[in-house]
Amino acid sequence: MKIKPLADRVLVKNDKAETKTSSGLFIPEAAQEKTQTASVVEVGPGTDEVKITVKKGDRIMYDKYTGTPIKMDGEDYLILKMADIIAVIE
Repeated sequence: MKIKPLADRVLVKNDKAETKTSSGLFIPEAAQEKTQTASVVEVGPGTDEVKITVKKGDRIMYDKYTGTPIKMDGEDYLILKMADIIAVIE
């Protein structure tokens, strides 16, 4: 299955949260902080008002508690609006 975002939306795949501390302790999934970084998988065409400024493969940082979560081929993804993306990580 392939998903193509519309308008000013971006499809991203969340980065995995750390499961172990630097000292070697394992962090239970319930205690892990939700990651706010992701990799761009697909981008919409943008609109006259909102231009898409990220591209496939970019790593981004986004606002907490935003987007629409979806599951595709057993993987978790998120559809964000361009306005919810706050930075590109280089």
